[in-house]
Amino acid sequence: MANCSIPAKEAECESTTKPNWLELPTDITTNILQRLGTTEVVTNACHVCPLWWNICKDPLMWHTIRIPFLMHTPYSCDDLEKICRFAVKRSCGRLEDIDIEYFATDDLLECIADNANIRCLRLAKCLNISSKVFCEAVGKLPRLEELDISYSGRLTYSLDVIGRSCPLLKSFKFARYGFNSHSSNEDGFMIAETMPGNEVYNDGLLAILDACPLLESLNLLGCFNLDFTESLQQRCVEQIKSVQWPRRNPPFENFLMIVYTSLS
Repeated sequence: MANCSIPAKEAECESTTKPNWLELPTDITTNILQRLGTTEVVTNACHVCPLWWNICKDPLMWHTIRIPFLMHTPYSCDDLEKICRFAVKRSCGRLEDIDIEYFATDDLLECIADNANIRCLRLAKCLNISSKVFCEAVGKLPRLEELDISYSGRLTYSLDVIGRSCPLLKSFKFARYGFNSHSSNEDGFMIAETMPGNEVYNDGLLAILDACPLLESLNLLGCFNLDFTESLQQRCVEQIKSVQWPRRNPPFENFLMIVYTSLS
C-alpha cells in the first residue's frame, strides 16, 4: 500500500503545481500571446478559449506582425497571405512593424499600405511585388523609419521613390542576388541622391559617401568591382563607423548592403 500511495501523492502534487492559464491576469496572458509568432496566434492561440479570443481581438495585439517563410511550413503561400490579411485587418490601423518573407503579392502590399502608421517594413525575397505597386505603397507610408527589401529583385527601380517618399527613414537594406555591371553605378547614383543602396563602382561609392553624411554602417562584402585606393579606404574609415570590406564569396553574394542610420 505504501508503494502505491507514493505515485498518487506525486500526481496530486504535480496537478496542484501546474498553472491554470485561464486564471492568469489578462495583462500577463496578453504578454505571453504577443511572444508567439503571428501564424501561431492566428491558427491556434486565438481559438483556445473565449478569453484568449477576446484578447486577440485587441488591435494592440497586432501592432507587430512577423510571418517568416519556413522551409517545412505546413502552410502554402496562399495560406500565409490569408493569415497576414487577417492579422492586418485585426490591427485596425495600429500596425507599426511588419516582417514577411517570400509570399507577399501586389494585392497584399496594397492591403498593408492602408496602414499609414507603419514604421518598419521588411519584404525579404518577395519576388511577386511589382515596382509600380511598391512605389504606390511607399507613398502611403510617410512614417516609415526602417525598410528592408533584400533580394526582392523587381524593386530595383524604386530606390529614388523611396528617398522622396520616406523623409523619416533611418535604416535601409537592399541586397540583390547576382551581378549586373550595367546597373551597378546606376543604382549607386540613384541611391546617392536619396539614401544608401547596393552594388557600385568607385564613382558610385564616392557619390554615396558624399550624399550620405550620416551613414554609420557600410557592408561591402562581395563587392569585388570596387578598386580600393589608399585615399578611398581612408575616406571610408574616417567617415564610417563600421565598414565590412569585400572578401571572396560565391557569385550570388556579390552585393553591397548599406544601412543608413540617423544619428538622432
